[in-house]
Amino acid sequence: MRTTATALAAAALLAGCAPAPEAAPGLDVTTDVVSPVAEDAAIAALLPPEVRESGVLRFGSSIGGPPAAFYLPDNRTAVGLDIDIAEAVARVLGVRVERQEAAFEAILPALGSGRFQVGTGNFGVTEERRRTIDFVTYIDDGQGFAVRQDSDLAPVTDIVQLCGRIIGTGAGTTFESTLNAQQHRCAEAGLPPYQVQVFSEQSASYSALRQGRVDVLMSTINGLRHATAQQPDLRFLNDFRRLDVGFALAKGSPLAPALQAAVNKLIEDGTYQRILRKWGIEPSAIERSEISPPEQR
Repeated sequence: MRTTATALAAAALLAGCAPAPEAAPGLDVTTDVVSPVAEDAAIAALLPPEVRESGVLRFGSSIGGPPAAFYLPDNRTAVGLDIDIAEAVARVLGVRVERQEAAFEAILPALGSGRFQVGTGNFGVTEERRRTIDFVTYIDDGQGFAVRQDSDLAPVTDIVQLCGRIIGTGAGTTFESTLNAQQHRCAEAGLPPYQVQVFSEQSASYSALRQGRVDVLMSTINGLRHATAQQPDLRFLNDFRRLDVGFALAKGSPLAPALQAAVNKLIEDGTYQRILRKWGIEPSAIERSEISPPEQR
């Protein structure tokens, strides 16, 4: 049976979608930094018995773009930070990853239904999400902006600077939530409102920016830096807000302690640093993994 990831990739090819995004020049996406990772019996013992017996962790993954997760030119092989971290954690735990691709906005609800045990997709830890989801952190990323090279927009330190603009962002993201929650501030400042245009695919959002259909993109800091490094007509504008990013789990999931211990093992033995170096995002390293820490302010 074909996996969801394979089926969606095939559908994208048939639909004539934009080609898969590439890694930034200088990054060797085929470098193997995961296979040397060995099982740690003490950490594996933290897994629930049914997971140890099955030997599988079911992941729902958003394959959105580099450096988090994207397809190689074969449109079948998923690579990226999220892929390497998940595979390394699974090796520490002595299990294998069973991954299905899913839309970013569909993964968190699917955790509660039991369809997936773990979600990846650069999920930022927010107070709203913490009410229904648990997180095991593995990186520090956050919210940033990108514009066309000819944009007159200055670095955004206050959402009010975006009033009167058209902002592109991802569906179901913290960016969409932030923008929707702050829209009232334009009227309060006596300024025209900004418009939020939501995209399900990153390639579509970058096309909209290049073509002038949106004025600015709000997305992940690492993703925007990576994309603008390859597209000379675009530029990274600035960081806006940092957020912890983690594996997403159903609230109260017994998997959390095992995943946390596995991430910390990777940090201690140097594998974590090698993975981040592979993807050119060493500044996003964390010192220790945490379970559902408070939202960064």
